[in-house]
Amino acid sequence: MLTTERKALLLDALGKEGRIVAKEFSQKLGLSEDTIRRDLRELAGEGLLQRVHGGALPASKALNDLPTRRNVYVDDKAEIAKVAAGMVKEGQIVFLDGGTTTIRLARVLPKALKATVVTHSPDVATALLDHPGVDVELIGGHIYKHSNVSVGAVAIEAISQIRVDLYFMGVTGIHVEHGLTTGDREEAAVKRAICRQAAETVVLGSREKLGAVSAYSVVGFDDVDGLIVSRKCPEDLLTPLRNLGMQINNISS
Repeated sequence: MLTTERKALLLDALGKEGRIVAKEFSQKLGLSEDTIRRDLRELAGEGLLQRVHGGALPASKALNDLPTRRNVYVDDKAEIAKVAAGMVKEGQIVFLDGGTTTIRLARVLPKALKATVVTHSPDVATALLDHPGVDVELIGGHIYKHSNVSVGAVAIEAISQIRVDLYFMGVTGIHVEHGLTTGDREEAAVKRAICRQAAETVVLGSREKLGAVSAYSVVGFDDVDGLIVSRKCPEDLLTPLRNLGMQINNISS
């Protein structure tokens, strides 16, 4: 069997089953496990899957470049932003993570809202310029260009000095076995730092993130208080999370 044929079979199986176990797949094809693992490494290098112990899981489409992500599940993100905006109360200190969904959230916050928004995203800060009652605190640091957010020791030091009522967290992977993940080590560290400083953490989960895994762990589900998804999100993606006791919110609920 040609390499291209094996890889096509691997990707097809991953799409249908949501995971690949290298040993089982090698036995199914009558090939060595080393051959399958090599194929998985190469596919992971192309960004087509995420390798895990013993096999592979779907790679998150949320790792695409920022302009591409702005056009992925646009309706989902609009719904999620609307639900999240409804959770913000007068006088609160709220941390908005970086990402395309949180930018939408910033834009749909009520113009009359009086609150403080802390963010390490210049894009989020800019989106709040026409909200006269919202005080904006922008965290500085080294800019991680993939998400256009500040990361590193300077950002974490500033975050450690702030206590927030509510943190809207963005991630690139939400998986029942591997928790909440993202594609950059420093960004993951910043997200953990914010989570530690927040009384409540809510994850924003558009569909491309559900069931997907990225390279770096952020926190587990026990460390967050809820997940906001679109009402269009398939229930089969949500049931495993509900079974863990995850509080899931959407427009219909």
